[in-house]
Amino acid sequence: MSYDGVNTGRRRFLVAATSVVGAAGAVGAAVPFVGSWFPSARAKAAGAPVKVNISKIEPGQQIVAEWRGQPVFILRRDPSILTHLDQLNGAVADPESKESRQPTYVHAQYRSIKPEILVVVGLCTHLGCAPSFRPEIAPADLGASWLGGYFCPCHGSRYDLAGRVYKAQPAPLNLPVPPYFYETDDIIVIGVDPKEQA
Repeated sequence: MSYDGVNTGRRRFLVAATSVVGAAGAVGAAVPFVGSWFPSARAKAAGAPVKVNISKIEPGQQIVAEWRGQPVFILRRDPSILTHLDQLNGAVADPESKESRQPTYVHAQYRSIKPEILVVVGLCTHLGCAPSFRPEIAPADLGASWLGGYFCPCHGSRYDLAGRVYKAQPAPLNLPVPPYFYETDDIIVIGVDPKEQA
């Protein structure tokens, strides 16, 4: 119907359509805005604790887990490796880890809760490269005094199998030990201090 040349039905339709499109646009803009207030699943996972089953790691073998976007080396050390650590006290820069980052509840020399299991962040303390796991004894490229450890390919820093840096290396500190605890004999939880579980 029209009054003085105005189509009121068409006018109602246009007003309603414009209102619907405007409301849809407002909702479309509001959803991402409100969603940005909450952390993404990726952001939650980046800081979340990580559970690792260590039951299948053989003596002398290492696995790599990820925590906060960083590699975490988990090594099962055999008695010969632990003996070599004692022999290297004079060769490493910080044998008791007094200057390095590690929780107070780990053994200072072995840098672990249980001597046989090492848990360290696998990033060189020089410029953050990932050191290579080199468990072999006296390889040709590392020399006769090498008793196994980690070698950083970026600038040549060397660490023993407790993550302790050798003297006179570019890296200033031992590899960091993250907070962790044993949920069971076979499950390690990385990213949580044991006293938080008490």
